[in-house]
Amino acid sequence: MDSKIPYDDYPVVFLPAYENPPAWIPPHERIYHPDYNNELTQFLPRTIVLKKPPGAQLGFNIRGGKASQLGIFISKVIPDSDAHRAGLQEGDQVLAVNDVDFQDIEHSKAVEILKTAREIIMRVRYFPYNYQRQKERTVH
Repeated sequence: MDSKIPYDDYPVVFLPAYENPPAWIPPHERIYHPDYNNELTQFLPRTIVLKKPPGAQLGFNIRGGKASQLGIFISKVIPDSDAHRAGLQEGDQVLAVNDVDFQDIEHSKAVEILKTAREIIMRVRYFPYNYQRQKERTVH
């Protein structure tokens, strides 16, 4: 009753070659340097604050919602808008807006909250994998 798999039957996995960090970047500066960014900090949740005067545009579009079961995502950010300057980017998942949970919300309700708020405090995280799945499902 030996259940060992023969060595030749294991799948072959090719890993990318290891790249040493650029020698000219001191270790304490590497996390912030664009040539040395294999940290996961870009995927951590962050807070975006936007102030919207009456009648002004948000500077971004959203897609998704409860019907997609993947959440609400930023699908477009207008260049040089307040949203762009605040660091919002395509592929960000909107986790909450003004303390309202956006992870299981209808698209229309999310749009209503965003359009009626004068000050928007958003909790977002960059989540390109689920954003791509969202686009493939073509649920707006």
